[in-house]
Formats: sequence, structure tokens, C-alpha cells
Amino acid sequence: MTIGRLLIAMTILFLTTGRGQAELIEVRMLNRGEHGSMVFEPDYVELQPGGALQFRVGHRSHNAASIEGMVPEDYPGFKGQIDEEIAVTFDQPGIYGIKCSPHFGMGMVMLVRVGDVEVPDDFDGVAMPSRARKRFAEILARLHGGNAAE
Repeated sequence: MTIGRLLIAMTILFLTTGRGQAELIEVRMLNRGEHGSMVFEPDYVELQPGGALQFRVGHRSHNAASIEGMVPEDYPGFKGQIDEEIAVTFDQPGIYGIKCSPHFGMGMVMLVRVGDVEVPDDFDGVAMPSRARKRFAEILARLHGGNAAE
């Protein structure tokens, strides 16, 4: 084998192994799931910068969109169309609030943590429907080993 072919083979091997590849996690948009009705599953994801979420239609009439004011400063945000399966890459460390636009009022939200960061104290200071606020509290309580009533 020539040096050129060896280098090409090594490059292909490197690109097709886990090294150098960003993480991709699938998130399903559901009418009912493990934590109730109108949910993302999972509803909490930790990624390293460069990781991505693939939003999948588990049931029709959902989308995924960032929540203004619940993302890192200068993040442009994203909004998928109804029934659109989209992949979103998160390059900037921070905490991201995600909603299903038509079901935000029913509490269809999720939390994404990118990098080794803490949830900002003012994270839930954004105006939102009470069910969405309650669901975020439940997610955060599970992360801290408590319950939403604490």
C-alpha cells in the first residue's frame, strides 16, 4: 500500500470512529410519555458544545423551538415547523429552554444543558404559561433529586 493510500485509509478510519464526531441525541415529540401528556422525551439533555438534538415526530402536531429569554445571550434561536423533524446543533455553552409552540400552554417544554454550566438564577424569570413553569420546576427538581413541591 502506498503512503497516499495509507493516509486516505487512516483518515477514513478516524472520521468513521467515535473520535472527532459530535454527539447526536434523538428527542421525540409526544402526546403522552413517561412524565405525562404533551412531552419531549427525553425532557432533559446534557451535551458538550457541538452536540446536537434530532427532534423526531412521535405524534403529529408538534414542533421544537427555543424560548426567547431562556437561551444564552446572543443565541439566535430556532423554530421548526409543525411536524418537521429538525436537527439542532448547540455550539455555545449554556442552558436552553425548548418548547413546542402549539402546546407551550400545556407545559410541553424541555431543558438542554450544554457544557459544564449551572442553571442561571433568573432562568425562569421569563413570562410563560403556568403549566410550562411547573414542568420546568419538575425537570429541575428531578435533576437535584427532589420533587416539584420542595
